[in-house]
Amino acid sequence: MPAQIIDGKAIAASIRQELRIEVEALEKANKRVPGLAVVLVGDDPASSIYVKNKRRDCKEIGFKSEVVKLEKEISQDKLLAKIAQFNDDPSIDGILVQLPLPDHIDNLAILEAIDPNKDVDGFHPYNVGRLVLRYPGLRPCTPMGVMQLLERTGIPIMGKDATVIGVSNHVGRPMALELLLAGCSVSATHKFTSNVQEYVEYADIVISAVGIPGLIKGEWVKPGATVIDVGITRDEHGKLHGDVEFDEASKRAGWITPVPGGVGPMTRVCMLQNTLYAMTQFHSGD
Repeated sequence: MPAQIIDGKAIAASIRQELRIEVEALEKANKRVPGLAVVLVGDDPASSIYVKNKRRDCKEIGFKSEVVKLEKEISQDKLLAKIAQFNDDPSIDGILVQLPLPDHIDNLAILEAIDPNKDVDGFHPYNVGRLVLRYPGLRPCTPMGVMQLLERTGIPIMGKDATVIGVSNHVGRPMALELLLAGCSVSATHKFTSNVQEYVEYADIVISAVGIPGLIKGEWVKPGATVIDVGITRDEHGKLHGDVEFDEASKRAGWITPVPGGVGPMTRVCMLQNTLYAMTQFHSGD
């Protein structure tokens, strides 16, 4: 039997509807709506599109959104001052600084400058540390989105063997932590792993987040396994590809995400969930 497709677009749309209902309840109670500030440095086309989509999402569900576009040459001190302004703004519950940043900006300094209770990307060391300690607060959005794909599709998680390919700070490492928290036995592979194929062949759940088209061969997939493809690469013709050989993998997997339309929509909607969570948990009394 061919794999069942995990429709991230449909699940994300359902979550946005749930968020809209919660925002309407706030409005009926004469409470303010959540506020999100997005800072875009430079004019990277992909980042600009992503920010545009985030603003559209906010409008759809009724969030306040503020987008600040800064020149690529801005000094780090001026960028830090803008973040401090949003930290002090009681109408802003979430701050998102769109990555990548120019080379002259220290990424870690920027991440650490964001109020941890407004860190809706979930990248601040404080929030990552809470996830490590099994007391999650604001969670990294892509791993959070993957977990919701699994849970809302009804895929068993607890007690399963999971392999994560790629150990980036934003996806792979927190993804492994989320799976551990959900009761999986987790293997994390990376560029120094000599036998990635063996880890994939053994896994009930495979999550690849590398960005190399065709890295994960379909024949490696364990029959009935769940395959989550986070990697996304655009070729010279503009077509998007994932890390997994989709056609072959879908002949063996039980469940599989497409690229596009799988994990991507979930990353954006989880940022919105984090913003609402930040407001209700930390800022509702402002």
